[in-house]
Amino acid sequence: MHALIRTARTTGLLYLGLAVTGVLGFLVIQPQLFVTDDPGATLANLAGHQALARVGVAFELLVVLTQALAAAWFYRLFRSADPLAAAGVAAFGLVNAVAILVSAAMLATAARLAVAPIGDTAATVQLLHLVSTNLWGVGALFFGLWLIPMGRCVLRSGWMPRTLGWILIGGGTAYLLGTFVEYLAPAVPLAADALTLPATVGEFWMIGYLLIRGVRRHAVHEGPPTAPVPAAG
Repeated sequence: MHALIRTARTTGLLYLGLAVTGVLGFLVIQPQLFVTDDPGATLANLAGHQALARVGVAFELLVVLTQALAAAWFYRLFRSADPLAAAGVAAFGLVNAVAILVSAAMLATAARLAVAPIGDTAATVQLLHLVSTNLWGVGALFFGLWLIPMGRCVLRSGWMPRTLGWILIGGGTAYLLGTFVEYLAPAVPLAADALTLPATVGEFWMIGYLLIRGVRRHAVHEGPPTAPVPAAG
């Protein structure tokens, strides 16, 4: 297998891992443990389902791991095509990973407090979860940002469909707007959710393309695009 295709498929596998761990941890496990506006129920869930709480923290850490590795591999994949945009993907992805890392620490603290109470444990646990949720919320800013240079890399390299590149740029921009809408207009959550749809389409298209195709055939033979040489004065 050509090194470029191998790098592309490794990147796709890491990106898939990020998507799967994020869905399982944030959308599947956390709702089973944390009850909005009911600290007592949240504390009871954490105390009574310690194994599930630990699994939830583990998935949060897996999000951090796959996000960081995916960011590094995207840079490795696209650095020869557009170094600046590739660095942007890596940098924004790593910042988002740090936000989720702090969220994981919050959830781990909440799970530990549930079995070793200190003070008003129910209120403290609920506060930790609220901070964790908002770390995901504000971290979405950088998740949107990493899609924009990713789309630029697709357009610059020519290794993938141009439509995919524009969807990633548009989806990343909409994701950024959705982050602000979530906090400026909390009474209309569907508006923020709708703004994430283009990004979701672009992400899963990117994952599928990396895993199945890797890069277009001509990329293997021609290599990365090169900038034109300026004429002599």
